[in-house]
Amino acid sequence: MAPRIDDVMRLCCELSAHDQIKVAVKSSAKGAAVAGGTAFVGGLLAGPAGIAVGGAVGGLLGSWMTSGQFRPLPQILMELPPQQRQQLYAQINDLLGSLDWMDAAELVALVMGNATLQQQVTAALISYVTKELRAEVRYGD
Repeated sequence: MAPRIDDVMRLCCELSAHDQIKVAVKSSAKGAAVAGGTAFVGGLLAGPAGIAVGGAVGGLLGSWMTSGQFRPLPQILMELPPQQRQQLYAQINDLLGSLDWMDAAELVALVMGNATLQQQVTAALISYVTKELRAEVRYGD
């Protein structure tokens, strides 16, 4: 069973590399903490006006800290723990149905040769990444 999981993971990596998909795990809590912290400090130092200034500065700082953290999806997929790899495999394997392959290269060729299946697998992959990993998806550069 493990080689089939590896084949499906390779397929997902190939599809996401082909479409140049990048993802960023949302870290809005970090940005919110920075914004709230600076608003609090501003309020302590300058009262109500300090809250406004601190909140604005903290919001900009928090936004800057959490932006630009996109990584290629194949890199993210290769770092998935076994349980999440198994979940993704189950979802993609449902789409592959009775498709029969010998190795990852043959599986990639079969899926890339069928535009409908390629779109379905890519959509399932994106759905998994956004729902299970709670990541933001971006295509290309």
